[in-house]
Amino acid sequence: MEVGKNPTKEQLEKLFDVGFNIENVTIEKLSLPDGSTTDHFVNGTDIVISVNGLDNLESLESFDNQTKQYRTENLVDTRRHKTIDVFGHIGDFGNLGLTPKMQTALKKAVANYNNLNSSITMTLRFGQDSFSDPKPDIVVSKTNLYGSGGLAGFPSRNGDPYKWVQIGQDADNFSIGYNTLVLTHELGHCLGLRHTDYFARVCNGVNEGETFDGAIHIPGTPTDIDITSIMISCPVPGTDPNSYTGDFNNNDKKALEYMYPL
Repeated sequence: MEVGKNPTKEQLEKLFDVGFNIENVTIEKLSLPDGSTTDHFVNGTDIVISVNGLDNLESLESFDNQTKQYRTENLVDTRRHKTIDVFGHIGDFGNLGLTPKMQTALKKAVANYNNLNSSITMTLRFGQDSFSDPKPDIVVSKTNLYGSGGLAGFPSRNGDPYKWVQIGQDADNFSIGYNTLVLTHELGHCLGLRHTDYFARVCNGVNEGETFDGAIHIPGTPTDIDITSIMISCPVPGTDPNSYTGDFNNNDKKALEYMYPL
């Protein structure tokens, strides 16, 4: 990853317009397992926006998010994606291959979703070439960005899951349970889950904003911060990362089963 550079005034205004928190925004060059690099806006959260895609976003005012666990406006179209093909990258390019611990954690993360009473079904395979046929829906790899955290995005308007999940290389220093939490969390974003504390992150109190993707309350789940949720934005201060199991709590299950009913 290259050292971050600052967005232009015009880019910051557009980011603000679409509801993206513009505190501490930088442009980072992310390496992907296909050998490409892409510029993304990052702001200290695990959600990124591509620089090239910014012009295609509409202002927040154009979305009808009147309601107050939270999901995005767009969800995965499970009619087209009857199964979600997850590919774990274990190739050598750019040191992006998942470690053995991360591979075990990814298996557990996929099992978390397949054990729900929902219409979500995931398949998982590992390999070095994620662009040979059949092309996967989600590619999971390692990154040197954000240390022991992760990066992902939200579903597209046409109902595709977000494609790129990256886990920080330092996560390998922690338990399989912690790695499972990170990967289950980032896969949750790919399916449309927001942070349960998006309006006041538990680690720093920052409001991430609704963003152009929306932050719609899911019926049957809390509207306040749920610190035991897999979708909490960051480890609760004072919590040992190795204590995490990577399992859904009941509210996580309710949210996903409501979003993707059988």
